[in-house]
Amino acid sequence: MNRPLPAVRLRVPTHEDAFTWHRAFDDPEVMEFLGGGGAALSFYEELTARQRRHDAERGFCLWSLLGEADEVIGFAGAQPWPHEWGPKGEIEIGWRLGRAHWGKGYATVAARETVDRVRAAGVPDVMAMIRPGNERSVAVALRLGMEPAESYNHPRFDAPVHCYRLSLT
Repeated sequence: MNRPLPAVRLRVPTHEDAFTWHRAFDDPEVMEFLGGGGAALSFYEELTARQRRHDAERGFCLWSLLGEADEVIGFAGAQPWPHEWGPKGEIEIGWRLGRAHWGKGYATVAARETVDRVRAAGVPDVMAMIRPGNERSVAVALRLGMEPAESYNHPRFDAPVHCYRLSLT
């Protein structure tokens, strides 16, 4: 079945978006492959502030993802890999949506827009880290043309995380 993809818009997150992200991601199903639990509001306040800095300094960030009614439904974008393990120094693309918006094509459209914006910012390649079993994210990565590469052991879960890569040149 081929259905039209939804219209989306990406914008730099505001301080108010931290509240929306906190509510949307305080869902065990949304966070299943990210540890299962939600984070404190302060985490999202710091995250949105850091993304505003990334956008100002680099020209890209994890943008707030707005749905067809211009409401914030999640985020999509890119940032430097923020952990001490894994592909340090590389640019990771990612997406996260509130559960009510799954399966409608939002992540794919937003991820494609992310790739275009990051390429325009001069980034030569990107990667996405995806835990085994997260078939929705794997499907988005494959739709982008990403290819599975190496795996890293996630220190918190003591389990592998697969790295998908895409050259933008």
